[in-house]
Amino acid sequence: MQIEAWRRMTPQQKADIVTDLTQTALTLTKCGIRDRFPNASPHEQRLRLALILLGRELAEKTFPEIATLEPR
Repeated sequence: MQIEAWRRMTPQQKADIVTDLTQTALTLTKCGIRDRFPNASPHEQRLRLALILLGRELAEKTFPEIATLEPR
């Protein structure tokens, strides 16, 4: 039944679902960062999000100050 429902969806409906799921995952990730690092500044929170989204190597190339963060 679920597969049939997906087949009946328009491409826009499918894109909307993916967008909503992506936004939800991003929101949960940000909440997790705030929970693990309650004293982190908004800038540090963004750096930690970059670590998760980009991986350490690319995040450090993009934001060299990441190397100063305490790992956790």
